Amino acid sequence: MGESIVIATWPFGETAVRAALAELARQRSVLEAAVAGAQAVEDDPTVNSVGYGGLPNALGIVQLDACVMEGTTLNCGSVAGLENVRHAAAVALRVMQRTPHVMLVGEGARQFAQGEGFRLENLLSPAALAEWQRRKAAIASEPGNSRRRRAARKEELSHDTVAVLAGDRRGKLAGACSTSGLALKMPGRVGDSPLIGAGLYVDDAAGAAAGTGVGEEIIRIGGSLLAVEEMRSGRTPQAACEAVIARVIAAAKRRGVPPARVALIALDPAGRVGAACTGDTDFPYAVGRKDRIELFTATPV
Repeated sequence: MGESIVIATWPFGETAVRAALAELARQRSVLEAAVAGAQAVEDDPTVNSVGYGGLPNALGIVQLDACVMEGTTLNCGSVAGLENVRHAAAVALRVMQRTPHVMLVGEGARQFAQGEGFRLENLLSPAALAEWQRRKAAIASEPGNSRRRRAARKEELSHDTVAVLAGDRRGKLAGACSTSGLALKMPGRVGDSPLIGAGLYVDDAAGAAAGTGVGEEIIRIGGSLLAVEEMRSGRTPQAACEAVIARVIAAAKRRGVPPARVALIALDPAGRVGAACTGDTDFPYAVGRKDRIELFTATPV
């Protein structure tokens, strides 16, 4: 690869990339760097789709999903429906390191985190509560199936995951995803972010990929694993991302519905990156190498 590289989703991906690169500069592993990147966004209360400050579900409860994976051994860990612990990616890392399992959910995940020393706290920030109340009121105020009600429901389903992919000079790869899920989601709803092979997949022998957007669409096609397999077959990360987004669009057509807002990022062992999104999605993503961090806009499909 020649130099370390980190790629992360959305404009707040710059925060994630900066934190991850700092860890790599300290000779930390690519997995530790990816988790540090996700954690930096989990700590930012201005990001209303990740960690503290994330928008709650329909009942006003913040439930977090996260996963981690490293590409040498394919070790991975995840949590879903985690409440009262903001550093969900770090909890997923502990699941990988301290248990024989891949995923813990709900109350079991919370109890595990507490047993591992994670502090319990109220994750519903004042700003997130106010935004939740505004969106609930906007939906309730519009009658029937009006255009404005549909627009309010589209906003209700807005969703930005932080996904971080990191690679070092030896070609070792790792990734982390963290999210509070779809705003105003049904209690207990789980999207793609904590699902290995859907929201994240990493294999040093082929590449790494992660998704963001409406997770149900990514789950249906096994999006991240599909992207990695496309790279394994010889496609560049960019071509792999475009192929997966094309599959998302094709799957939506088979169900007779418009494609949902979905985006994908990818990184291969040579340090090449890629990103693509559905055509109605404006998807910025950050790429960092050494002291240089740049924000790009993904290719629409």
